[in-house]
Amino acid sequence: MAEAPQHNPGPSPDRAPAVALTGVQKWFGDFHVLRDISLAVDEGEKIVICGPSGSGKSTLIRCINGLETHDAGRIVVDGTELTRDLRTLETIRSEIGMVFQSFNLFPHLSVLDNLTLAPQWVRGVKRAEAEQAALALLDRVRIADQARKFPGQLSGGQQQRVAIARALAMNPRVMLFDEPTSALDPEMVKEVLDVMTSLAEQGMTMLVVTHEMGFARAVADRVVFMDRGEIVEGGAPEALFKAPQHERTQAFLSQILGG
Repeated sequence: MAEAPQHNPGPSPDRAPAVALTGVQKWFGDFHVLRDISLAVDEGEKIVICGPSGSGKSTLIRCINGLETHDAGRIVVDGTELTRDLRTLETIRSEIGMVFQSFNLFPHLSVLDNLTLAPQWVRGVKRAEAEQAALALLDRVRIADQARKFPGQLSGGQQQRVAIARALAMNPRVMLFDEPTSALDPEMVKEVLDVMTSLAEQGMTMLVVTHEMGFARAVADRVVFMDRGEIVEGGAPEALFKAPQHERTQAFLSQILGG
C-alpha cells in the first residue's frame, strides 16, 4: 500500500504562488456567479474545491485557464496575469493541464494520437519523441496496453485516465480537475482517483473540483468550500471536516459525509 502523501504546509512567504486570484468577479447576465474570489495556491499544493451545485466551482476553474473570462479582479499563473490578450492566454494555457467531467477525447484518433497531437502541433515536438513520451505517460496512468485503441473501445475510467495523460503530455506546472469522476460508474471512480493520488504524491500542483471527500481527506493540503459564488471557508481537511465554522459548510458536509 502506498504511503500517504506528505501535506504541503501552505504557501511560502519567499516565493510567488503558482496561481493567485485576487478579487475575481464573474457575471452571467444578471447572475453574479463569482463574488470577490481571492485564493493563492503554492507550487506543489493540492486544493480540493467543494460546494453545492451552482456555487461557482466549475466557473472558477474555467476562469483560471481562460475558458471563461472573468469580469473583474486578477488571475496570475506562474507570474503571468491572465488578460484578454491572446498572448497571455496562450502562455497561461501552456502552463496548465485541464481534465473535464466529460473526457473530451478525439473519437476518431487512437489513444496514442490523442496524446501526441498537441505536443507536435503546439510544441513542435517530433513524432517519434512525442510517441515515446506518450507511451511513458500511458504507463504512468496504467493503461500502456491501450495505446492503439480508440476512445470508444475503452471504459469510462480508462478514457478519463487517457484524458489525464493527454493533459500531462504538455508538461503543465498546474493541473485543474473539474469533477473528473462524476460521469463515471462507481467501480471506475477508484482507478481515476488512484492516478490523481499518484500525481499528488509526485508533487503536482492541483486544483480539484470534486465531492470525493475520501480523496480530499487523503490528498488535499486545503479544502475550500464555496456557496453562492463565494469562498465561505477553507482549511486543512481534518479541521474543516471535524469542525466547520460556517453553518452553510456544516449543512453541506453533513449531507456529503452523512454526519
